[in-house]
Amino acid sequence: MEGFILAAGLGTRLRPLTDDRPKALVEVGGKTLLQYAIEKLEATGISHLVVNVHHFADKVVDFIRSRQWQCTIDISDERTLLLDTGGGLKHAAPLFSGRENVLVHNVDIFSDIDLRDVEAAHRRDGNLVTLCVSRRKNDRPLEFNDEGLFVGRAKEGLAFSGVSVVSPELFAMLPEADHPYSIIDEYIRLGRDHRIGCYIHDWKRWLDVGKPETLEEAKQWIRSSAK
Repeated sequence: MEGFILAAGLGTRLRPLTDDRPKALVEVGGKTLLQYAIEKLEATGISHLVVNVHHFADKVVDFIRSRQWQCTIDISDERTLLLDTGGGLKHAAPLFSGRENVLVHNVDIFSDIDLRDVEAAHRRDGNLVTLCVSRRKNDRPLEFNDEGLFVGRAKEGLAFSGVSVVSPELFAMLPEADHPYSIIDEYIRLGRDHRIGCYIHDWKRWLDVGKPETLEEAKQWIRSSAK
């Protein structure tokens, strides 16, 4: 399995912290969000990562190159145009081997989700994509049918957790990366003919650290994990 960390966002919810740095380099407990994400993926045994960059791209690249990592890291450069989640994944496609599943992980997510178990479920179910979801309040819930397959957006449903596993066959099915587009919209389209499944992680801790009110929660999480 390879990995893709979405780190190109503008981080507007974290202003003023992101006025002089990208969201990926905001620090919590002495480490950047990017470092936490890289180390979590490394801990699953991933040996190759791709990180996309846009906002303060040079700072992200310099940070990655200034440290020794267990895995190799390639940069997917979106400096000229921020491509959103779908365009970003398509733009990064040539950097992957095309032979392995890819774990896609937002840079601002902290969780206890067992990423190896997610890929095992992905393989077992024969999915094109497996979305990590949970039952929590969310303004963009997703609907899955009785078989656990994604059918579209809903007024009530499961919330996407910013972590997924995609099969390499997905890349050829996505539109060209010449414009920004949402990956969820593409999954709605592809779900008519392909298995877009879910991995429910209600019993695991999960936190979106992309907003100020959750930064303190993240600090408490780190302190409790260190005990």
